[in-house]
Amino acid sequence: MPHQPAEDGAQVELQLATRATQLPPGTDMAAWVAAAGAAGRGIVTIRVVGLREGRRLNHHFRHKDAATNVLAFPAAASLPGAQELGDLVICLPVVLKEAAEQGKPPLAHLAHLVVHGTLHLLGHDHDEPAAARRMEGREVRILRGLGFPDPYRSKAHRIPQQA
Repeated sequence: MPHQPAEDGAQVELQLATRATQLPPGTDMAAWVAAAGAAGRGIVTIRVVGLREGRRLNHHFRHKDAATNVLAFPAAASLPGAQELGDLVICLPVVLKEAAEQGKPPLAHLAHLVVHGTLHLLGHDHDEPAAARRMEGREVRILRGLGFPDPYRSKAHRIPQQA
């Protein structure tokens, strides 16, 4: 799919690599990436995959033998003139299953994971408790600005420390 620039300059290349299901109505990944702070920072490639590819990638890169909701692959910062911010891999069946289990609208959960993954591409992490609180706070503010509810309204709704 061609690049999808948001109004404020974020560019997203969307790759749909699954036939399993459609993206939720209202999906606007370019706007979500831009809201997370990636506008003007480079192209974000988002690859939406099924369980088989999600599991294979998670096994190869994280040595975990199961598909995960989102994987973030920042572009190499050392490349001169790099126009790529990085890649996100979203395993749509996992996202839809988690949304159902957590009682969330699929669109809200997908938006959260795109924002979460984009923050990883921008260098944010949640490895330490203080960093996790800062990152979650950013996510809540960004999602609120996009019209989505707080994805961390209870412990049951926390996304696993995966991306």
